Amino acid sequence: MDSGPSVTVRGVSKTFGRVHALDDVDLTLTPGSLTALVGPSGCGKSTLLRMIAGLETVTDGSVLVDGEPPDVLRSRGDVAVAFQDANLLPWRTVTSNVALALKLAGRRPDPARVAALIRTVGLDGFESARPAQLSGGMRQRVAIARCLVTRPRLLLLDEPFGAVDELTRRRLNVELPPIWQQQPTTALLVTHSIPEAVLLADEIVVMSRRPGTVLATVPVALERPRRASQLHSAAFHALVDEVGDLLSVDRDAPAVAAGHGA
Repeated sequence: MDSGPSVTVRGVSKTFGRVHALDDVDLTLTPGSLTALVGPSGCGKSTLLRMIAGLETVTDGSVLVDGEPPDVLRSRGDVAVAFQDANLLPWRTVTSNVALALKLAGRRPDPARVAALIRTVGLDGFESARPAQLSGGMRQRVAIARCLVTRPRLLLLDEPFGAVDELTRRRLNVELPPIWQQQPTTALLVTHSIPEAVLLADEIVVMSRRPGTVLATVPVALERPRRASQLHSAAFHALVDEVGDLLSVDRDAPAVAAGHGA
């Protein structure tokens, strides 16, 4: 059974003019896994994600998805990306914005799945609303539902929960992963939140300051399915501290500073 594609990043460097964004990055995404990418702002996390999506070219090195360039998978509609900006079409309703992803990927309409995802992200009752009628956090939830509706084989998430309130963020962190784990999906999450990375990921890749390179890979051996109650376990806090130490985060600082710093 297909367990999602493998992703292999080898010796990747990226420069923008005089800015050296990434330097000699090696990274492997195991089929069917969720890998979280954490690191200081400006270290190239989002740039690396965009290269894996086939939306940015490498300066040196290679990115392969199942042994092929990312464009091959993207051309089949098997890649979905959720960015920090929702990018909804203003004239379409919530339902229409989510359903549009199926059309663009060449998939059959699936009203039941669209409706179910809208309920999952907590927007039931807003199906006919347009983006201008929604808060920023609500628009981002539409974007997440749109990202998941096509059942992508490669799911790339760039701070997708950054615009939602903390309570909604925690709920989505628990409720959304089972949706993509029911299907053969390999996922990469870029986040500034260490607790979010520990709660969601199978492994956490810690990056250095710019030019970004991989400092360490931390396996997350917490039981699945993950539950909100695990946020209070000793094992959870030990992993948060380990990643924080790798990032030189003061473990005595307020949690919001460690979890959501820009």
